Amino acid sequence: MSVAGLKKQFYKASQLVSEKVGGAEGTKLDDDFKEMEKKVDVTSKAVTEVLARTIEYLQPNPASRAKLTMLNTVSKIRGQVKNPGYPQSEGLLGECMIRHGKELGGESNFGDALLDAGESMKRLAEVKDSLDIEVKQNFIDPLQNLCEKDLKEIQHHLKKLEGRRLDFDYKKKRQGKIPDEELRQALEKFEESKEVAETSMHNLLETDIEQVSQLSALVDAQLDYHRQAVQILDELAEKLKRRMREASSRPRREYKPKPREPFDLGEPEQSNGGFPCTTAPKIAASSSFRSSDKPIRTPSRSMLPLDQPSCKALYDFEPENDGELGFREGDVITLTNQIDENWYEGMLDGQSGFFPLSYVEVLVPLPQ
Repeated sequence: MSVAGLKKQFYKASQLVSEKVGGAEGTKLDDDFKEMEKKVDVTSKAVTEVLARTIEYLQPNPASRAKLTMLNTVSKIRGQVKNPGYPQSEGLLGECMIRHGKELGGESNFGDALLDAGESMKRLAEVKDSLDIEVKQNFIDPLQNLCEKDLKEIQHHLKKLEGRRLDFDYKKKRQGKIPDEELRQALEKFEESKEVAETSMHNLLETDIEQVSQLSALVDAQLDYHRQAVQILDELAEKLKRRMREASSRPRREYKPKPREPFDLGEPEQSNGGFPCTTAPKIAASSSFRSSDKPIRTPSRSMLPLDQPSCKALYDFEPENDGELGFREGDVITLTNQIDENWYEGMLDGQSGFFPLSYVEVLVPLPQ
C-alpha cells in the first residue's frame, strides 16, 4: 500500500474512533437515503430467508437439499438431465409397493393393488422431480443471482461511501491544517460514492416487479405439480374402487379343512435308542478355567478424545434417507459442519452423514 493509502486509512480510523469514543458527529446522510438503505436491508433479509425456506420446503432431507442447491440449471434448460439426482420419497415408496406386490403374486387382491399404487407413486416422483427443477430454474436461481450480484454490489457501494465519509469528515475537522484542494477532492469523492450507492439502491427497489414475477413462477410450478398429482391419484383411486367392486362381486371361497389321518402311536420307544439314561457326572471347573471366563473389555465408541468439535448421542438414531448418519445412545460423534438450525453433519467410525440436532448434546462446538 502506498504512503497516501496508509494516510487515508489512518484518517478514517482516527475519525471512526473520535465518533465512537469521543462522541464526534459526522456528516449526516439525508432521510431519503436512510429510508432507501433501510428498505434494501429488509429486502436482502427477506430474499435470503425465503431462499433457505424454499429449498427446505422442496427437500426436507438435508442430503437432498445439498444436491438441490448444486443443481446445474444450464443443463436442465438444455434438457441434458431429466432428474435432480436424488430419490424422491414418493419414488422410494412406489418401489417398495411394487416389490411386495410382485412377491404376493397375481392371485392376491392386495398384491395387485400394491402394484397399481406403486406405479402411481413412481409417476408422482417424476412429477416432483419436475417441480424441483422448475422451481430451481425460475425462482431459486434468480433470487440467488440477486443476492450474489445486485445486493452484494450495493453493500460494496455503501461500504465505500462510509469510508469516504470518514476521510472527508477527518479532513473537514482539520480544515486549515490540510490543503483546501485535498479537502475539495475528499468532498467530491464522498458525493460521487453517495450518488452511485443511491442509484444502485433506487434501481433495485424500482425493479422489484421482477421478484413478483419469480414468485409467480413458483406458484405456477406448484399448481402444475398439484394438478398432475391430483390426476394421478384420481386414476389410482378409481382403479382401487374397481378392484373392490370386482372382489365383492366374486363368490367367496369357503375354507374346508382337510380330513385328519389317524395317527398310530405304537409301542413307546426310548429316545436314546433303548439304552437307559444315566446322569452325567459333574465335572468341577478348575481355577484355570474360571480365570479365563472374564470378558475382554473393548474400547467404547463413546470414549473418544474431546480435542475437536464433537457431540454425544442422547438417543438411538436410525437413518431413513440416503446421506443420514446412524448412531446409538452414548456414541461420541465428530462434528464437521452445521447444515441449518436443525441438522448437523458429522463422522462416526469412518462414516459421514447428516443427523438431527435434537438427538445429540454438543460437547465441543464448531468454531464460529
